[in-house]
Amino acid sequence: MHVVREVTDQLTWIGANDHRLTLFENIHPIPEGVSYNSYVLTGEKTVLFDTVDWDACRQMLENLEYVLNGRDLDYIVVNHWEPDHAASLQEVITKYPNAQIIGNTKGFQLAEQFGFQIDEDKKIVVNEGDVIDVGDHKLTFLFMPMVHWPEAMVTLDLTNGALFSADAFGSFKA
Repeated sequence: MHVVREVTDQLTWIGANDHRLTLFENIHPIPEGVSYNSYVLTGEKTVLFDTVDWDACRQMLENLEYVLNGRDLDYIVVNHWEPDHAASLQEVITKYPNAQIIGNTKGFQLAEQFGFQIDEDKKIVVNEGDVIDVGDHKLTFLFMPMVHWPEAMVTLDLTNGALFSADAFGSFKA
């Protein structure tokens, strides 16, 4: 069963809320749960922004399939490679093998260390300030190393003003 929220025209939250854990990363108390934020843009091209923790993978995949409504996935942007953002990536790649993965050099290095299998021809490496045209939307990328992890970046949709902020403004609440 899908659980999604429309954010703006062509942009939908497809993440998941987790109320089963008592500690995030076995350190931080989360009495009100935690949200795993994943979004999909359904313009001329389809773009997935981050995935979710492994335990929420099935819910996110159901949500993604519902929102895509038979369309293929063109791009996956990984702003942050920590498991609550990227653990489900391999499942998404398996289900949508035509998708290209957008990330930065440090992020792809971490992906290799974590054991992700991403074909070189599927990788799009971005640098600070690059702009990628995804049809009727333009995306730009700003790096924020050590705001959380060394590879963290944010993506700004220059067309609708949506900021995909990784963990820059995070809090523990579902």
